Amino acid sequence: MTACIIFCLDFRYLLSQLTRGLQLALLITLEGVEGSGKTTQVRRLKRYLNRKGVPCVTTREPGGTRIGEKIRRILLNRSHRDIVPMNELFLYEAARAQHIKEVIQPLLRKKVVILCDRFSDASIAYQGHGRGISLRWVEQLNRIATGGIKPHLTFLLDCPSDTGLKRALRRNLRKKDKEDRFEREEIQFHNRVRRGYLSLAQREPSRIKVIDTRHGEEMVFQEMRQHIDRLLRRKGY
Repeated sequence: MTACIIFCLDFRYLLSQLTRGLQLALLITLEGVEGSGKTTQVRRLKRYLNRKGVPCVTTREPGGTRIGEKIRRILLNRSHRDIVPMNELFLYEAARAQHIKEVIQPLLRKKVVILCDRFSDASIAYQGHGRGISLRWVEQLNRIATGGIKPHLTFLLDCPSDTGLKRALRRNLRKKDKEDRFEREEIQFHNRVRRGYLSLAQREPSRIKVIDTRHGEEMVFQEMRQHIDRLLRRKGY
């Protein structure tokens, strides 16, 4: 029975890869440690694409759906520090499966750019490298939750973990944000997450573009814009 389930999941994954070429949309994701500036750059890129006349939709993980946003509040709330790592991973994958079904899959059939603030790479970095869960397990659950969907382009907004953490803590203090469970983790955790992201970028350099955020917000945006313009030209947008 188990072998049959695994075969079916693998078949679904292979089928999704075969049909990926039929997708009209471009899925572009932004990743990075806490305080790396992803949300700011998502807003800037959306404005830029709108000015170019390119249809654009922004979304985020965890979240993006009614159920996903409820799961997000559980995951990020500071009072839930007793969530065990595997529970944390399952909650992220549950929100992701809902997000894929409700938002990503319908949009893939349209000629639109999808800008997503975090996606499946985040689980590898945070729950895999950060929490120490088997990378094979995380990748398998990612594959099941996404149905094999992968971004066309991923920006890794990179900065030293302590620098990003200080930015995030200042932002949370200014906004009186209680969704700061991850910001309250030890710096060693954030260092592991950053190393995990950088190892992903080494594995997939054609997809994951590392952007040094220490150069400032404007330089970061200009570098991302150049990559997106090349992708749009290549895909005939």
